[in-house]
Amino acid sequence: MEALRVLIVDDEDELVSALKERLALRGFEADGVTTGEEALEFLRSRPCDVMLLDVKMPGLGGLEVIRRVKGDHPDLEVILLTGHGSVKSVEEGMALGAFDYLMKPVKIDNLVRILMAAGSKPGRKAPEAEGI
Repeated sequence: MEALRVLIVDDEDELVSALKERLALRGFEADGVTTGEEALEFLRSRPCDVMLLDVKMPGLGGLEVIRRVKGDHPDLEVILLTGHGSVKSVEEGMALGAFDYLMKPVKIDNLVRILMAAGSKPGRKAPEAEGI
């Protein structure tokens, strides 16, 4: 079965690298970018199943990214990441169509569980992840 394609969007390069590596070890196809602008550009040329999106980023922030993504790619599931505990931002992101959210630091087992749920929405074949 085809691996679930995940795009990680976070301004912390080390976090993006670590998550890409940890998800790849679990059977996901993971790519990462560090700005909202890069995320939008990435999606123009390469589809993905789920976007893991930081809410607070310099430049084009996560809430504006989700607005644009949901307009252009309505089937793309978005999971919000927040390290600031901003309940208002998370609520706004959920109202814009986010699938779920996670608080930083991310626990990989929770992330994998949510990614699997997002990847198995109706009409999509459930992905298989290794090492869960």
